[in-house]
Amino acid sequence: MSHFDLRSAVRPKPDQPMVDIADYVADYPIESKEAYDTARYMLLDSLACAAMAMDHKECVKHLGPLVPGAEMKGGARVPFTSYELDPVQAAYNIGVQIRWLDFNDTWLAAEWGHPSDNLGAILAVADYLGRKAEAEGGRAMTVRDVLGHAIKAHEIQGCYALKNSFNRVGLDHVILVRLASTAVATHMLGGGKDEIVTAVSHSWIDNGVLRTYRHAPNTGPRKSWAAGDACRRAVTHALNAIKGVVGYPSALSVPTWGFYDVAFKGKPFEFERPFGSYVMENVLFKISFPAEFHAQTAVECAMKLHAQVKDRLDDVERIVIETQEAGVRIIDKTGPLANYADRDHCIQYMVAVPLIFGRLTADDYTDAVAADPRIDALRERMTVVENPQFTKDYFDPEKRYIGNSVQVFFKDGSATEKVSIDYPIGHRKRRAEGIPVLMAKFESAIRAKLPAGRADELLALAAQPERLEALPVTRFLELFRA
Repeated sequence: MSHFDLRSAVRPKPDQPMVDIADYVADYPIESKEAYDTARYMLLDSLACAAMAMDHKECVKHLGPLVPGAEMKGGARVPFTSYELDPVQAAYNIGVQIRWLDFNDTWLAAEWGHPSDNLGAILAVADYLGRKAEAEGGRAMTVRDVLGHAIKAHEIQGCYALKNSFNRVGLDHVILVRLASTAVATHMLGGGKDEIVTAVSHSWIDNGVLRTYRHAPNTGPRKSWAAGDACRRAVTHALNAIKGVVGYPSALSVPTWGFYDVAFKGKPFEFERPFGSYVMENVLFKISFPAEFHAQTAVECAMKLHAQVKDRLDDVERIVIETQEAGVRIIDKTGPLANYADRDHCIQYMVAVPLIFGRLTADDYTDAVAADPRIDALRERMTVVENPQFTKDYFDPEKRYIGNSVQVFFKDGSATEKVSIDYPIGHRKRRAEGIPVLMAKFESAIRAKLPAGRADELLALAAQPERLEALPVTRFLELFRA
């Protein structure tokens, strides 16, 4: 940082990480068929999550205009509702829907997060621009265009997460949702490289929200709307950049006042690979269980043990869960669990429920299910430890495993086998197994919320990728209206 003369008012060149994002978003051609295919499933899966979230009144109360009556005729539409909103508030709404149940896709590395959170901004801006264009005699972008933007948002968020741990400095991972969505939304709105750099500089100057709401003793439902909030802020930055606001070229690197010194202990960002389509190709889907992803394979292990344990719950002496270092740090939680958000980030709770009931659904985090005394009784007998091999495989770029094992020991000295699973059904290595389950999740979700005819049309489109991708995004989103 010594090259800076803080007495000089000469504005420096933009920080290289901001330039790299702008170059990638504006210039990089996405040519990977696998990335587009995965992005298509990601889009359908995210909308399934949005549909299921509509069953939860705590989610629904966040939806709509910021103040009553502030709707926008011809604006961006919110799936499974009748709302038409400005793109900023629509981004918040859609982001909240997708993220609410902790059931959308996941990326795990030095930082973790949910790259499909960016669809809040992407779908809102796409529908807003498309409806505006059609009203003026033009054309909306296609679903394939949306998928291309999503691939780039996934890549930005995911590549930053590979080597840079924001959680270790107390910042929440939605800082990367805001970053990726800001860059992509600015480009969607017509911004070039200069505007993208400007918008991204404002995103960094925002700093980041604290992870307070994700951890005991303060765990709470803000974690379910934090990504929507990041999308809302991103679209604001994008719109401002298009208007020509001034950017801040050394927002990251300037001593004392920049992000590195203020929030990242003076360290510049590190990168494992250049931007491409790696993240979308390797993204993890939450298909079977709405559970924090570090526990997904632990839930699978518990499901395998259910038959051996369900009739011997009173005989259980102890349960040993082995997980990755990140799992120990994030979701190893003892003591009373105050709410839904506490429970779906507690590995002991997420193992206890399938051991007892042979299932784990969103409803299993409610107060009604949590009141079953057998759950806490099992939790009290659990030990969570790090398995170094699970941690090593977690960080291996050729594996990206999320391993867990579960073993139950009984008072008579007997024990179940130690069930160990390296990667869940949503992993790239299990795509062939996972995609039919993902599509079943999509079908079940939309049939519960849409008229039969529209659900049939959506399923037919999903089975014809070229036809789906050629569809104007405005027509696509119209199919999801309440």
